[in-house]
Amino acid sequence: MPTPTRMPMPVSTPTPTPVLPDPVTIAARHHGLVPSSWGMHLPGVVSELVNPTDEHGAARVALTFDACGGSGGSNVDHALIDGLRAATVPATLFLNQRWVETHAELAAELAADPLFLLANHGTGHHPLSVTGAAAYGIPGTGSAAGAVDEVWSNHQVLTELVGHPPRYFRAGTVHYDDVAVRIVHELGEIPIGFNVNGDGGASYSASAVRHEFGRAAAGSIVLAHMNRPDGGTAAGALAAISDLRAYGVRFVHVDA
Repeated sequence: MPTPTRMPMPVSTPTPTPVLPDPVTIAARHHGLVPSSWGMHLPGVVSELVNPTDEHGAARVALTFDACGGSGGSNVDHALIDGLRAATVPATLFLNQRWVETHAELAAELAADPLFLLANHGTGHHPLSVTGAAAYGIPGTGSAAGAVDEVWSNHQVLTELVGHPPRYFRAGTVHYDDVAVRIVHELGEIPIGFNVNGDGGASYSASAVRHEFGRAAAGSIVLAHMNRPDGGTAAGALAAISDLRAYGVRFVHVDA
C-alpha cells in the first residue's frame, strides 16, 4: 500500500506586540529644540475631514465639543448631550483630565455610548508650546517634557476609561508650535484643529451659535463646548443640526 501523504501542521504566526510610545525618550529627543511656527493651523494639525463626502456625495461634518475642566470649566451641558442623543447625532468629545476626574461616572457613561468618540483635551488645558508661548492669557506647557505630560497623562486616563488609547488630541486654546505637533504624533495621537468656530469659547448667544454652525460645509470640523450650560451652545447647536440635516448633511466623528 502506498504510504499516506502526511499533511504539514499549520503554523500559527504570533500577533506582533505593538510598540508603545516612550514618553521619556520622546521628551528627551525634543529637549531644547526651537520651534519655527506657532498657531492654530499648522502642518500636521488636522482641521478638515479627510473624506468630506460619503459614497453618495452627501456632505460630512464632524461636530466636536470640548470639556475644558478646571475652575469654571468643569460643568456639564446636559441639554446638549441629551439633545445629541435624542437626535442621534454622533459627536467627538474632547475631554480634559480634570473634567474626567470631576465627572467620572458621566465620563464612563459617555465612553460606553457609541454615539460619542472620546478624545484627549489635555491634562491641564494648556497651549502646547515647548517655549511656554501663551494664548488668550493661558501659559503654554513650557518645555518638551511639559508638552509630553500635557498629552500623556490624560492619554493614560482615557485609555483606562475607554479600554484603548485615544487617537486624537486637541490642545487647550487649540494652539501649538511645530515641535509640539511632532511630539503629539510621536505619542501616537493626531492633533485636531477646526475650521468652524461654533460658539466662540461658549460665549455666543444661541442665535450666533446657530449662524456659525450653519457655515459648516463638506469636510468641516466644528468646534464648540459641552461644559458651559449657561451659554447658548445647546440651543444654537441643536437648531443648526436640524438646519444642516435639511440640506442633507451627514454628521460623523473626526475619524470618518
